Amino acid sequence: MIDLNVLRENTDQVKKSLKNRGFELDVDFFQQLEQQRKDIQIKTQDIQQERNSLSKQIGILKAKGEDTEKIMQQVASISTRTKDYEIQLQDIQQQLNDFLLNIPNLPHKSVPIGPDEKSNLLLKKIGDIPKFNFEVKDHVDLGNSLGLDFETAIKISGSRFVFMKHDIARLHRAIGQFMIDTHVEKHNYMECYTPFLVNNESLLGTGQLPKFGQDLFLTKKTDNENLYLIPTSEVSLTNSVRDEILEEESLPIRMTALTPCFRSEAGSYGRDTRGMIRQHQFDKVEMVQITKPEDSYRALDEMLSHAENILQALELPYQVVTLSTGDMGFAAAKTYDIEVWIPSQNQYREISSISNCEDFQARRLKSRYKNADGKNILVHTLNGSGLAVGRTLVAIMENNQNAQGEIIIPKVLSKYMNGNKIIAKAK
Repeated sequence: MIDLNVLRENTDQVKKSLKNRGFELDVDFFQQLEQQRKDIQIKTQDIQQERNSLSKQIGILKAKGEDTEKIMQQVASISTRTKDYEIQLQDIQQQLNDFLLNIPNLPHKSVPIGPDEKSNLLLKKIGDIPKFNFEVKDHVDLGNSLGLDFETAIKISGSRFVFMKHDIARLHRAIGQFMIDTHVEKHNYMECYTPFLVNNESLLGTGQLPKFGQDLFLTKKTDNENLYLIPTSEVSLTNSVRDEILEEESLPIRMTALTPCFRSEAGSYGRDTRGMIRQHQFDKVEMVQITKPEDSYRALDEMLSHAENILQALELPYQVVTLSTGDMGFAAAKTYDIEVWIPSQNQYREISSISNCEDFQARRLKSRYKNADGKNILVHTLNGSGLAVGRTLVAIMENNQNAQGEIIIPKVLSKYMNGNKIIAKAK
Protein backbone atom coordinates (compact mmCIF):
# COMPACT_ATOMS: atom_id res chain seq x y z
CA MET A 1 0.00 0.00 0.00
CA ILE A 2 1.40 3.40 -0.94
CA ASP A 3 1.75 6.12 1.68
CA LEU A 4 -1.54 8.04 1.95
CA ASN A 5 0.31 11.20 3.01
CA VAL A 6 2.51 11.02 -0.10
CA LEU A 7 -0.63 10.69 -2.22
CA ARG A 8 -2.24 13.66 -0.48
CA GLU A 9 0.80 15.91 -0.75
CA ASN A 10 2.01 14.90 -4.23
CA THR A 11 -1.12 13.76 -6.04
CA ASP A 12 -0.04 14.89 -9.52
CA GLN A 13 3.42 13.34 -9.21
CA VAL A 14 1.96 10.07 -7.92
CA LYS A 15 -0.51 10.00 -10.80
CA LYS A 16 2.31 10.51 -13.31
CA SER A 17 4.45 7.82 -11.70
CA LEU A 18 1.57 5.33 -11.70
CA LYS A 19 0.74 6.16 -15.32
CA ASN A 20 4.23 4.93 -16.18
CA ARG A 21 3.07 1.62 -14.74
CA GLY A 22 -0.02 1.61 -16.93
CA PHE A 23 -2.27 2.49 -13.97
CA GLU A 24 -4.70 5.39 -14.16
CA LEU A 25 -5.18 6.97 -10.75
CA ASP A 26 -8.76 8.15 -10.25
CA VAL A 27 -7.84 11.54 -8.81
CA ASP A 28 -11.41 12.87 -8.90
CA PHE A 29 -12.69 9.96 -6.79
CA PHE A 30 -9.79 10.32 -4.36
CA GLN A 31 -10.28 14.07 -3.96
CA GLN A 32 -14.02 13.56 -3.53
CA LEU A 33 -13.37 11.14 -0.64
CA GLU A 34 -10.82 13.51 0.83
CA GLN A 35 -13.25 16.42 0.71
CA GLN A 36 -15.96 14.31 2.37
CA ARG A 37 -13.50 13.30 5.06
CA LYS A 38 -12.47 16.90 5.70
CA ASP A 39 -16.08 18.11 5.79
CA ILE A 40 -17.09 15.51 8.37
CA GLN A 41 -14.01 16.19 10.47
CA ILE A 42 -14.82 19.92 10.47
CA LYS A 43 -18.44 19.22 11.43
CA THR A 44 -17.25 16.89 14.19
CA GLN A 45 -14.92 19.57 15.54
CA ASP A 46 -17.69 22.19 15.39
CA ILE A 47 -20.20 20.12 17.35
CA GLN A 48 -17.48 19.13 19.82
CA GLN A 49 -16.91 22.82 20.48
CA GLU A 50 -20.65 23.27 20.79
CA ARG A 51 -20.82 20.40 23.27
CA ASN A 52 -17.97 21.87 25.31
CA SER A 53 -19.78 25.20 25.42
CA LEU A 54 -23.04 23.58 26.52
CA SER A 55 -21.23 21.54 29.17
CA LYS A 56 -19.88 24.78 30.67
CA GLN A 57 -23.38 26.27 30.66
CA ILE A 58 -24.73 23.19 32.46
CA GLY A 59 -22.07 23.62 35.12
CA ILE A 60 -22.99 27.28 35.60
CA LEU A 61 -26.73 26.56 35.74
CA LYS A 62 -26.26 23.75 38.24
CA ALA A 63 -24.16 26.02 40.42
CA LYS A 64 -27.06 28.49 40.43
CA GLY A 65 -29.61 25.73 41.07
CA GLU A 66 -31.37 26.42 37.79
CA ASP A 67 -33.05 23.92 35.41
CA THR A 68 -30.65 22.22 32.88
CA GLU A 69 -33.16 19.95 31.14
CA LYS A 70 -33.33 21.88 27.86
CA ILE A 71 -29.55 22.10 27.52
CA MET A 72 -29.19 18.42 28.43
CA GLN A 73 -31.49 17.59 25.50
CA GLN A 74 -29.22 19.62 23.20
CA VAL A 75 -26.20 17.66 24.48
CA ALA A 76 -28.01 14.38 23.81
CA SER A 77 -28.77 15.56 20.28
CA ILE A 78 -25.09 16.35 19.76
CA SER A 79 -24.12 12.86 20.95
CA THR A 80 -26.44 11.34 18.34
CA ARG A 81 -24.99 13.53 15.58
CA THR A 82 -21.47 12.67 16.73
CA LYS A 83 -22.17 8.96 16.40
CA ASP A 84 -23.65 9.55 12.93
CA TYR A 85 -20.53 11.41 11.87
CA GLU A 86 -18.32 8.65 13.28
CA ILE A 87 -20.17 6.09 11.18
CA GLN A 88 -19.88 8.28 8.06
CA LEU A 89 -16.16 8.82 8.71
CA GLN A 90 -15.56 5.09 9.17
CA ASP A 91 -17.30 4.45 5.84
CA ILE A 92 -15.13 7.04 4.09
CA GLN A 93 -11.97 5.65 5.70
CA GLN A 94 -12.96 2.17 4.49
CA GLN A 95 -13.49 3.50 0.97
CA LEU A 96 -10.08 5.18 1.12
CA ASN A 97 -8.49 1.96 2.33
CA ASP A 98 -10.15 -0.06 -0.45
CA PHE A 99 -9.01 2.57 -2.94
CA LEU A 100 -5.40 2.31 -1.73
CA LEU A 101 -5.44 -1.50 -1.75
CA ASN A 102 -5.92 -1.50 -5.53
CA ILE A 103 -3.08 0.95 -6.28
CA PRO A 104 0.28 -0.62 -7.27
CA ASN A 105 3.58 0.40 -5.75
CA LEU A 106 5.41 3.47 -6.98
CA PRO A 107 8.42 2.56 -9.16
CA HIS A 108 11.92 3.43 -7.97
CA LYS A 109 13.56 6.29 -9.87
CA SER A 110 16.10 3.88 -11.42
CA VAL A 111 13.42 1.72 -13.10
CA PRO A 112 13.31 2.11 -16.91
CA ILE A 113 10.06 3.68 -18.09
CA GLY A 114 8.07 1.73 -20.64
CA PRO A 115 4.72 -0.01 -21.21
CA ASP A 116 5.83 -3.66 -21.33
CA GLU A 117 8.70 -6.17 -21.49
CA LYS A 118 10.05 -4.56 -24.66
CA SER A 119 11.26 -1.69 -22.47
CA ASN A 120 13.17 -3.93 -20.05
CA LEU A 121 16.86 -3.09 -19.68
CA LEU A 122 19.37 -5.85 -20.39
CA LEU A 123 22.10 -5.78 -17.74
CA LYS A 124 24.27 -8.79 -18.64
CA LYS A 125 24.53 -12.19 -20.30
CA ILE A 126 26.37 -15.01 -18.57
CA GLY A 127 27.48 -18.33 -20.05
CA ASP A 128 27.74 -19.69 -23.57
CA ILE A 129 24.66 -20.81 -25.46
CA PRO A 130 25.17 -24.51 -26.28
CA LYS A 131 25.61 -25.64 -29.87
CA PHE A 132 24.24 -29.00 -30.96
CA ASN A 133 25.18 -31.15 -33.94
CA PHE A 134 21.82 -32.91 -33.80
CA GLU A 135 18.18 -31.89 -33.83
CA VAL A 136 17.32 -30.35 -30.48
CA LYS A 137 14.33 -31.78 -28.62
CA ASP A 138 12.18 -29.88 -26.17
CA HIS A 139 11.79 -31.19 -22.61
CA VAL A 140 8.43 -32.81 -23.43
CA ASP A 141 9.86 -35.01 -26.19
CA LEU A 142 13.00 -35.66 -24.18
CA GLY A 143 11.00 -36.60 -21.13
CA ASN A 144 8.72 -39.10 -22.85
CA SER A 145 11.17 -41.94 -22.28
CA LEU A 146 12.76 -40.54 -19.12
CA GLY A 147 9.79 -40.37 -16.75
CA LEU A 148 8.14 -37.05 -17.56
CA ASP A 149 4.51 -38.09 -17.81
CA PHE A 150 1.91 -35.52 -18.82
CA GLU A 151 -0.79 -38.00 -19.84
CA THR A 152 -1.08 -39.46 -16.35
CA ALA A 153 -1.21 -35.95 -14.89
CA ILE A 154 -4.05 -35.01 -17.26
CA LYS A 155 -5.95 -38.14 -16.24
CA ILE A 156 -5.51 -37.35 -12.53
CA SER A 157 -5.83 -33.56 -12.48
CA GLY A 158 -6.18 -32.03 -15.93
CA SER A 159 -3.94 -29.79 -18.03
CA ARG A 160 -0.97 -27.80 -16.68
CA PHE A 161 0.14 -30.57 -14.32
CA VAL A 162 2.94 -33.12 -14.58
CA PHE A 163 3.55 -36.60 -13.13
CA MET A 164 7.27 -37.42 -12.75
CA LYS A 165 8.82 -40.86 -12.36
CA HIS A 166 12.21 -42.55 -12.07
CA ASP A 167 15.37 -40.41 -12.29
CA ILE A 168 13.53 -37.36 -13.60
CA ALA A 169 11.56 -37.24 -10.34
CA ARG A 170 14.81 -37.70 -8.46
CA LEU A 171 16.52 -34.94 -10.47
CA HIS A 172 13.62 -32.61 -9.74
CA ARG A 173 14.03 -33.32 -6.02
CA ALA A 174 17.81 -32.93 -6.27
CA ILE A 175 17.49 -29.48 -7.85
CA GLY A 176 15.32 -28.18 -5.01
CA GLN A 177 17.57 -29.76 -2.39
CA PHE A 178 20.70 -28.25 -3.94
CA MET A 179 19.11 -24.79 -4.06
CA ILE A 180 17.91 -24.81 -0.47
CA ASP A 181 21.23 -26.18 0.78
CA THR A 182 23.14 -23.47 -1.07
CA HIS A 183 21.01 -20.63 0.29
CA VAL A 184 21.25 -21.93 3.85
CA GLU A 185 24.89 -23.01 3.91
CA LYS A 186 26.49 -20.38 1.65
CA HIS A 187 24.11 -17.42 1.59
CA ASN A 188 23.14 -17.37 5.27
CA TYR A 189 19.36 -17.76 4.97
CA MET A 190 17.25 -19.36 7.67
CA GLU A 191 15.49 -22.42 6.31
CA CYS A 192 11.75 -22.42 6.96
CA TYR A 193 8.88 -24.82 6.48
CA THR A 194 5.64 -22.91 6.02
CA PRO A 195 1.94 -23.66 5.65
CA PHE A 196 0.78 -24.14 2.08
CA LEU A 197 -2.65 -22.75 2.98
CA VAL A 198 -3.00 -19.14 4.13
CA ASN A 199 -5.80 -16.85 5.21
CA ASN A 200 -7.24 -13.77 3.56
CA GLU A 201 -5.18 -11.39 5.72
CA SER A 202 -1.92 -12.94 4.55
CA LEU A 203 -2.72 -12.39 0.88
CA LEU A 204 -3.85 -8.84 1.60
CA GLY A 205 -0.53 -8.26 3.35
CA THR A 206 1.64 -9.18 0.38
CA GLY A 207 -0.66 -7.69 -2.27
CA GLN A 208 -2.24 -10.71 -3.98
CA LEU A 209 -5.63 -9.60 -2.68
CA PRO A 210 -7.91 -7.95 -3.47
CA LYS A 211 -6.68 -7.36 -7.03
CA PHE A 212 -5.54 -10.86 -8.06
CA GLY A 213 -8.08 -13.15 -6.45
CA GLN A 214 -8.79 -14.87 -9.78
CA ASP A 215 -5.21 -16.15 -9.89
CA LEU A 216 -5.56 -18.02 -6.59
CA PHE A 217 -6.91 -21.43 -5.65
CA LEU A 218 -9.54 -21.05 -2.95
CA THR A 219 -10.47 -23.77 -0.45
CA LYS A 220 -13.28 -23.81 2.08
CA LYS A 221 -12.22 -24.45 5.68
CA THR A 222 -15.61 -23.82 7.30
CA ASP A 223 -18.85 -22.22 6.19
CA ASN A 224 -17.49 -18.87 7.34
CA GLU A 225 -13.77 -19.21 6.62
CA ASN A 226 -11.77 -19.75 3.43
CA LEU A 227 -8.12 -20.58 2.96
CA TYR A 228 -6.01 -20.11 -0.15
CA LEU A 229 -3.24 -22.29 -1.58
CA ILE A 230 -0.05 -20.22 -1.67
CA PRO A 231 0.98 -18.86 -5.08
CA THR A 232 4.49 -18.55 -3.63
CA SER A 233 6.03 -18.96 -0.17
CA GLU A 234 6.76 -15.24 -0.30
CA VAL A 235 3.26 -14.96 1.19
CA SER A 236 3.87 -17.16 4.22
CA LEU A 237 7.47 -16.05 4.79
CA THR A 238 6.76 -12.32 4.59
CA ASN A 239 3.62 -12.60 6.73
CA SER A 240 5.69 -14.13 9.53
CA VAL A 241 6.51 -10.53 10.53
CA ARG A 242 2.94 -9.23 10.18
CA ASP A 243 1.78 -7.09 13.13
CA GLU A 244 5.29 -7.25 14.61
CA ILE A 245 7.56 -4.57 16.02
CA LEU A 246 11.02 -6.01 15.44
CA GLU A 247 14.21 -5.18 17.27
CA GLU A 248 16.64 -3.23 15.10
CA GLU A 249 19.48 -5.64 15.82
CA SER A 250 17.41 -8.54 14.44
CA LEU A 251 17.57 -7.03 10.94
CA PRO A 252 18.13 -8.10 8.27
CA ILE A 253 16.04 -11.26 8.50
CA ARG A 254 16.84 -13.76 5.73
CA MET A 255 14.40 -16.61 5.14
CA THR A 256 14.17 -19.32 2.51
CA ALA A 257 11.75 -22.17 1.87
CA LEU A 258 11.20 -24.89 -0.70
CA THR A 259 7.46 -25.25 -1.28
CA PRO A 260 4.94 -26.11 -3.94
CA CYS A 261 3.21 -23.09 -5.46
CA PHE A 262 -0.31 -23.05 -6.84
CA ARG A 263 -1.54 -20.65 -9.52
CA SER A 264 -4.71 -20.73 -11.57
CA GLU A 265 -2.97 -18.91 -14.48
CA ALA A 266 -6.28 -17.20 -15.15
CA GLY A 267 -4.67 -14.52 -17.28
CA SER A 268 -2.50 -16.82 -19.39
CA TYR A 269 -5.08 -18.71 -21.43
CA GLY A 270 -3.39 -20.25 -24.46
CA ARG A 271 0.15 -19.35 -23.36
CA ASP A 272 2.80 -22.04 -22.77
CA THR A 273 0.25 -24.84 -22.81
CA ARG A 274 2.93 -27.39 -23.73
CA GLY A 275 5.13 -28.83 -21.02
CA MET A 276 6.28 -27.43 -17.68
CA ILE A 277 6.89 -23.74 -18.35
CA ARG A 278 3.53 -22.57 -16.98
CA GLN A 279 1.73 -24.89 -14.58
CA HIS A 280 -0.92 -24.84 -11.89
CA GLN A 281 1.45 -26.55 -9.42
CA PHE A 282 5.21 -26.19 -9.30
CA ASP A 283 8.00 -26.17 -6.73
CA LYS A 284 10.03 -23.07 -5.99
CA VAL A 285 12.76 -22.04 -3.61
CA GLU A 286 11.91 -18.58 -2.31
CA MET A 287 14.23 -16.02 -0.74
CA VAL A 288 12.81 -13.28 1.48
CA GLN A 289 14.65 -10.50 3.28
CA ILE A 290 13.26 -8.05 5.84
CA THR A 291 15.56 -5.03 6.13
CA LYS A 292 15.91 -1.47 7.31
CA PRO A 293 14.97 1.03 4.56
CA GLU A 294 18.51 2.21 4.00
CA ASP A 295 19.72 -1.35 3.43
CA SER A 296 17.09 -2.67 1.02
CA TYR A 297 18.73 -1.85 -2.32
CA ARG A 298 22.00 -3.38 -1.21
CA ALA A 299 19.97 -6.45 -0.21
CA LEU A 300 18.29 -6.49 -3.65
CA ASP A 301 21.67 -6.73 -5.40
CA GLU A 302 22.76 -9.36 -2.89
CA MET A 303 19.68 -11.50 -3.58
CA LEU A 304 20.30 -11.20 -7.31
CA SER A 305 23.80 -12.57 -6.82
CA HIS A 306 22.42 -15.44 -4.71
CA ALA A 307 20.06 -16.53 -7.49
CA GLU A 308 22.81 -16.12 -10.09
CA ASN A 309 25.11 -18.33 -8.02
CA ILE A 310 22.66 -21.21 -8.46
CA LEU A 311 22.62 -20.90 -12.24
CA GLN A 312 26.38 -20.52 -12.41
CA ALA A 313 26.85 -23.66 -10.31
CA LEU A 314 24.49 -25.52 -12.66
CA GLU A 315 26.42 -24.08 -15.64
CA LEU A 316 23.30 -22.78 -17.34
CA PRO A 317 23.47 -19.73 -19.65
CA TYR A 318 21.29 -16.83 -18.56
CA GLN A 319 20.72 -13.11 -18.77
CA VAL A 320 19.64 -10.47 -16.26
CA VAL A 321 17.21 -7.65 -17.04
CA THR A 322 15.75 -4.77 -15.07
CA LEU A 323 12.00 -4.76 -15.57
CA SER A 324 10.38 -1.62 -16.92
CA THR A 325 7.61 0.23 -15.11
CA GLY A 326 4.97 -1.48 -17.23
CA ASP A 327 6.29 -5.01 -16.67
CA MET A 328 6.77 -5.04 -12.90
CA GLY A 329 4.60 -6.89 -10.44
CA PHE A 330 1.96 -5.07 -8.40
CA ALA A 331 3.93 -4.78 -5.13
CA ALA A 332 7.40 -4.16 -6.57
CA ALA A 333 9.28 -0.87 -6.58
CA LYS A 334 12.11 -2.44 -8.60
CA THR A 335 12.57 -5.92 -10.07
CA TYR A 336 15.38 -7.87 -11.66
CA ASP A 337 14.43 -10.85 -13.82
CA ILE A 338 16.84 -13.68 -14.49
CA GLU A 339 16.10 -15.48 -17.75
CA VAL A 340 17.61 -18.87 -18.56
CA TRP A 341 18.32 -20.12 -22.09
CA ILE A 342 15.78 -22.63 -23.45
CA PRO A 343 17.25 -24.24 -26.61
CA SER A 344 13.97 -25.59 -28.05
CA GLN A 345 12.46 -22.09 -27.94
CA ASN A 346 15.69 -20.41 -29.00
CA GLN A 347 15.18 -17.73 -26.37
CA TYR A 348 15.70 -16.80 -22.74
CA ARG A 349 12.79 -17.46 -20.38
CA GLU A 350 12.19 -16.09 -16.89
CA ILE A 351 13.40 -18.36 -14.10
CA SER A 352 13.53 -15.83 -11.26
CA SER A 353 12.10 -12.44 -10.33
CA ILE A 354 13.78 -10.57 -7.50
CA SER A 355 11.95 -7.53 -6.16
CA ASN A 356 12.30 -4.79 -3.61
CA CYS A 357 8.83 -3.83 -2.38
CA GLU A 358 10.24 -1.12 -0.10
CA ASP A 359 7.58 -0.37 2.58
CA PHE A 360 4.59 -1.17 0.32
CA GLN A 361 3.90 -4.58 1.88
CA ALA A 362 5.07 -3.52 5.35
CA ARG A 363 2.39 -0.81 5.46
CA ARG A 364 -0.28 -3.45 4.79
CA LEU A 365 1.37 -5.88 7.20
CA LYS A 366 1.95 -3.28 9.94
CA SER A 367 5.49 -4.62 10.15
CA ARG A 368 7.91 -2.23 11.84
CA TYR A 369 11.13 -2.08 13.80
CA LYS A 370 12.07 0.09 16.73
CA ASN A 371 15.10 2.28 15.97
CA ALA A 372 17.69 3.63 18.41
CA ASP A 373 15.46 6.64 19.18
CA GLY A 374 12.56 4.37 20.10
CA LYS A 375 10.60 5.29 16.98
CA ASN A 376 8.70 2.60 15.09
CA ILE A 377 9.79 2.50 11.42
CA LEU A 378 8.25 0.47 8.60
CA VAL A 379 10.61 -2.25 7.38
CA HIS A 380 11.38 -2.93 3.74
CA THR A 381 10.50 -6.35 2.30
CA LEU A 382 12.22 -8.13 -0.57
CA ASN A 383 11.49 -11.43 -2.28
CA GLY A 384 12.91 -13.51 -5.07
CA SER A 385 12.99 -16.95 -6.61
CA GLY A 386 16.09 -18.88 -5.92
CA LEU A 387 14.95 -20.60 -8.23
CA ALA A 388 11.80 -22.05 -9.80
CA VAL A 389 12.54 -25.78 -9.67
CA GLY A 390 10.42 -26.89 -12.63
CA ARG A 391 11.84 -24.33 -15.04
CA THR A 392 15.34 -25.20 -13.83
CA LEU A 393 14.61 -28.84 -14.63
CA VAL A 394 13.46 -27.81 -18.12
CA ALA A 395 16.65 -25.78 -18.65
CA ILE A 396 18.90 -28.63 -17.46
CA MET A 397 17.13 -31.20 -19.64
CA GLU A 398 17.27 -29.09 -22.79
CA ASN A 399 20.75 -27.57 -22.39
CA ASN A 400 22.32 -30.85 -21.22
CA GLN A 401 20.77 -33.24 -23.75
CA ASN A 402 22.88 -35.44 -26.01
CA ALA A 403 22.26 -37.12 -29.35
CA GLN A 404 21.07 -40.29 -27.62
CA GLY A 405 18.27 -38.43 -25.86
CA GLU A 406 20.03 -38.66 -22.50
CA ILE A 407 20.48 -35.88 -19.93
CA ILE A 408 23.91 -35.05 -18.56
CA ILE A 409 23.52 -34.34 -14.84
CA PRO A 410 25.22 -31.13 -13.64
CA LYS A 411 28.26 -31.92 -11.49
CA VAL A 412 26.86 -30.20 -8.40
CA LEU A 413 23.77 -32.43 -8.51
CA SER A 414 25.58 -35.73 -8.91
CA LYS A 415 25.88 -36.30 -5.16
CA TYR A 416 22.09 -36.01 -4.87
CA MET A 417 21.71 -38.57 -7.67
CA ASN A 418 23.69 -41.42 -6.10
CA GLY A 419 26.78 -40.35 -8.02
CA ASN A 420 25.14 -40.81 -11.42
CA LYS A 421 26.27 -38.58 -14.25
CA ILE A 422 23.63 -39.30 -16.89
CA ILE A 423 19.89 -39.91 -16.99
CA ALA A 424 19.15 -42.50 -19.64
CA LYS A 425 15.92 -44.08 -20.77
CA ALA A 426 13.86 -45.30 -17.83
CA LYS A 427 13.73 -49.09 -17.48
